[in-house]
Amino acid sequence: MVSVKGDKAAGRMVDLEDEGVHWDQDMSYGQYLALEQLLDCQGPRSTQHNEMLFIVIHQVSELWMKLCLHEAYAAARYIEQDNLRPAFKMLSRVARIQEQLIQAWEVLVTMTPADYASFRDALGQSSGFQSYQYRELEFLLGNKNSKMVEAHRAHPRHYQYLTQVLHSPSIYDISLQLLKRRGFDIPEHCLVRDWSQPYQACAEVELAWSQIYQQTDEHWDLYELAEKLVDMEYNFQKWRFSHMKTVERIIGYKKGTGGTGGVSYLVKALDLQFFPELWSVRTSI
Repeated sequence: MVSVKGDKAAGRMVDLEDEGVHWDQDMSYGQYLALEQLLDCQGPRSTQHNEMLFIVIHQVSELWMKLCLHEAYAAARYIEQDNLRPAFKMLSRVARIQEQLIQAWEVLVTMTPADYASFRDALGQSSGFQSYQYRELEFLLGNKNSKMVEAHRAHPRHYQYLTQVLHSPSIYDISLQLLKRRGFDIPEHCLVRDWSQPYQACAEVELAWSQIYQQTDEHWDLYELAEKLVDMEYNFQKWRFSHMKTVERIIGYKKGTGGTGGVSYLVKALDLQFFPELWSVRTSI
């Protein structure tokens, strides 16, 4: 084997003799990552070339959502403890992960309508609408809708867990509880309520955020918390918009495989907000 030291001539190889490479391992890279199992999870139902792209994009997105949930739950625990510095790092990481989720649509849109039509029947009634991790993430961020759990009733483990998340405080509920402990006038009906119901915007809560935004020197960490939450919702909406435009580009206005109206349903979702006062406060400042 010829050593290459500053010489990139064609045909030469890098000398690994003195690198101390562990040629035999107790645990390999592939074993640590369970790559054999992971790479065996792609099972196209048709013989069409483009189905592999469709499967991989959605599986990768589910992995990113798993990490989003991991980070967002940990951030919520730190907010609950009034320990915001580690929460900020985790929320920043969620925002970076969301960028990857948004970028995934850019890969999927290389699929033409004819590409997708060639294997669409193989999906049956399966649909991204049935993603239990996506539903959990929405519930954690505050988009509570008990009807959405019904899409998972046929899978008792996911149904029971999502019902539990539905009835738990969202990350915004936890943030409002922190504002109350910090001395802001947050009404009791915002702090003790039926967590399974959608949060309703409140003038007193907007006033509290307004005070934080206008007195940043005094409330810098709460101001930063507000902006981290806005980042997360902003990216979530960009993801929703990219999803809608991708569906429009590939299937037009056909109904979705899961029974929704497809594009029309996705357009409705763009009007949903997780943290309403963090948006309305911008008008009042």
